[in-house]
Amino acid sequence: MNVLETAALLAQQEDILIITHRRPDGDTAGCAAGLCAALRQLGKQAWVLPNSDITARFAPYLEPYLAPAGVVPAFVVSVDVAGRGLFTPEAEQWLERGIDLAIDHHPSYEGFAKDCCVDPGRAACGELVYDVIRQWGPVGPEAALPLYVAVTTDCGCFQYGNTTPATHRVAAELMDTGIDYTAVNKQLFRTKSFRRLALEGRLSAGMEFHDGGKIAIAALPLSMAAQLGTTEEDMEDIAAFPGQIQGVETAVTIKERPDGGCKLSVRTTGGLNATKVCALLGGGGHAAAAGCAVSGTVEQAKRAVLDAIRTVQRDG
Repeated sequence: MNVLETAALLAQQEDILIITHRRPDGDTAGCAAGLCAALRQLGKQAWVLPNSDITARFAPYLEPYLAPAGVVPAFVVSVDVAGRGLFTPEAEQWLERGIDLAIDHHPSYEGFAKDCCVDPGRAACGELVYDVIRQWGPVGPEAALPLYVAVTTDCGCFQYGNTTPATHRVAAELMDTGIDYTAVNKQLFRTKSFRRLALEGRLSAGMEFHDGGKIAIAALPLSMAAQLGTTEEDMEDIAAFPGQIQGVETAVTIKERPDGGCKLSVRTTGGLNATKVCALLGGGGHAAAAGCAVSGTVEQAKRAVLDAIRTVQRDG
């Protein structure tokens, strides 16, 4: 579905539940809050499903819209959710019931919803949600603030290669609503806990480099997180850290998971397709930023991702 069709479909609904993905980032949280605010402005009953994975960094944007226990919606929407494996335990019952509409920007979207509005050309799902909302009229500051969070986080405050002229235009229009974007960007991009700084130091000391420094692999075992006392908020977007090192074109971050196995993030700037790498390991995402989960130890995860990188380098 295109933006006009999506806006028309949503405008026909009355009781709507919005779902975010596991380990929610600014894009899924911002999209959910922005869409919910706009739907309420239309006079709809709209809620966001609580997400137990949310960190303190993004929780305040969702708090005004969280669904109370017992809500039974007539229409269920997912935002920025690419695949079935990204649904939280709270959301699995709605996946079984059936998702009515998915709004997403991942090329790896799995087609799980009855209808979808998917545009992989968007830097953030927030851009797409903004275009949907503005079909109903001017976008107010209540929706604009979380949508700005969605856009600015998914393009790294406009530093990542996915940023387009359209990204800047959407951001400018959101800024025109009077939101305090300066405070948002300071909180998200220029504020770090001391634990985060200590974590970056430990990761730097143990980082592995391959291909003459073009590939960097940073591993975060559970023991390191425990020693430093880091929280999920301290580790927010740690995947971007190795790519900040001069000469690095492929940055891999490996986080050991309490339930076993490891979560991998791959960020690229040198032309290697991150989605192809992660797809070999059962994951997906974007060409320059993708992720996956693998079984085994951190050392096994390192070998697995290096093998996947070599395969993609060889096969293209």
